[in-house]
Amino acid sequence: MNQDGPGDGLPAIAGSRSEAGAGAGPGAASTGAAGPPAPHPPLTGARLVWGTVCLAAAVFMNVLDTSIANVALPAIAGDLGVSPSQGTWVITSFAVANAISVPLTGWLTQRFGAVRLFTGAVLLFVLTSWLCGLAPTFELLILFRVLQGAVAGPMIPLSQTLLLQSYPPAKSGLALAMWAMVTLVAPVTGPVVGGWITDNIRWSWIFYINVPVGIVAAIGIWTIYARRDTPTRRLPIDVIGLALLVLWISAMQIMLDKGKELDWFASPFIVALAVALVVTFTLFLAWELTEKHPVVDLSLFARRNFWTGTLAISVGYGLFFGNVVLLPLWLQQYMGYTATHAGLVMAPVGLFAILLAPVVGRTVHSVDPRIYATFSFAVFAIVLWMRSRFNTLVDFETLLIPTLIQGLAMAFFFIPLLTLTLSGLTPDRIPAATGLSNFVRISAGAVGTSIATTMWDNRIAVHHAQLVEAASRTGGAAEQAIEQMLARGMTREQALANLNRMIDQQSAMLGANDIFWLSAVLFVLLIGLVWLARPARRGAGNSAAASASH
Repeated sequence: MNQDGPGDGLPAIAGSRSEAGAGAGPGAASTGAAGPPAPHPPLTGARLVWGTVCLAAAVFMNVLDTSIANVALPAIAGDLGVSPSQGTWVITSFAVANAISVPLTGWLTQRFGAVRLFTGAVLLFVLTSWLCGLAPTFELLILFRVLQGAVAGPMIPLSQTLLLQSYPPAKSGLALAMWAMVTLVAPVTGPVVGGWITDNIRWSWIFYINVPVGIVAAIGIWTIYARRDTPTRRLPIDVIGLALLVLWISAMQIMLDKGKELDWFASPFIVALAVALVVTFTLFLAWELTEKHPVVDLSLFARRNFWTGTLAISVGYGLFFGNVVLLPLWLQQYMGYTATHAGLVMAPVGLFAILLAPVVGRTVHSVDPRIYATFSFAVFAIVLWMRSRFNTLVDFETLLIPTLIQGLAMAFFFIPLLTLTLSGLTPDRIPAATGLSNFVRISAGAVGTSIATTMWDNRIAVHHAQLVEAASRTGGAAEQAIEQMLARGMTREQALANLNRMIDQQSAMLGANDIFWLSAVLFVLLIGLVWLARPARRGAGNSAAASASH
């Protein structure tokens, strides 16, 4: 496959055109499958156009849900009676379930067929989206988001598999470029659409809008692709490995999400979760390293480029996603921004990425990907350093500048790092490698969100205490401010409440600045990690990277 197909780096993608039924799951590489059957002829005319449109609609709907809820978190939390930090579970629950389901894509594809599985996943995504919108309690919303994330896992890999089947090999680069544009536009559109819906209708409609789109896409895909399904066969599945995977991932995420609320290890529940995490993760490692058909192929971590690339892209994505969630929370909770305006602040992030990703995809085979990744991390660090300089008087235009620049970093992030990660692998190991790498990355996004919001709350408390202490030491300045407010007609209680709000706002800004600054430092350190990898060799890894980029 040529290198013209950029992507945005969200879930796993099928390895290549010749792996049309393999999906991205690691299990696909360990089944010992026979060679693939003869490919279906490319689509032509109206069927090609409508097939592309329906696949794009399904992908757009899926990727949109990774960002559309970010700006709605305060509204969701307020409506369902939970704190804003608890509201982030709406993001993390989807991400964790999605990460767990990604390794199963290969097995499910060969068990049910690519078209049948994709159509079923789209319909189940529609159903779970509708249930999310209907959820009367926060607990039910989280349950439905878990189900939504789980059924979404196969959609991204299979969308590219079916798209590549639809076009002749000579136009595979065009197909991948169109796919990449959809996956880059959706995260840009998500915050704006989500903000407008939250402000003008109700947050539940960010889920309801998936229903008509998904139904039309499913009908169109089944009508066009039903006779082009891949062969099916029964294959063994690592049930014990999968169960252990679910247990340790769930224990880790619940511990991170509930830790602050329950005072961490002062809580017997958090201690029990930590013990469960250590035990199940240890058993998982022991089992997967000895199982004949592992759900994830851990032996890949013996390769230097794989572990350095996976670690770099996962930590980088965790930092990126944590800050993407944190920024609109700060703007809405403490800066008086509506969901719509917070979404507009986030929107420009994809503009440079859309323009430059095709260039990166075409040139990554001729430029050392470590250079591209270094540039990406350096830009991320600069962007976050700029945000760490924000104050409570920052205006809308100033907020937009680092968001716009961040698109440069995104364009040079996913494809070069995936090229590095997959470098030197034989084609039969590409599906396992992409599945495992994306599983780690998606999990890191959920973990990064939990850590960023928890650290922010902690830093707010620290700065609030410091500011109150400083105000008490300089009592004259505080009393002068109160006297000024009294002169404007406030009561003393109103003046004290207003002063406390000012301290809250300053504390939140300083806490966010701390997270931005620390994230910038970590991005700089990631540059060193990238250069531990060997130079990428042209071959299977490079060519697969262009098509393994969600």
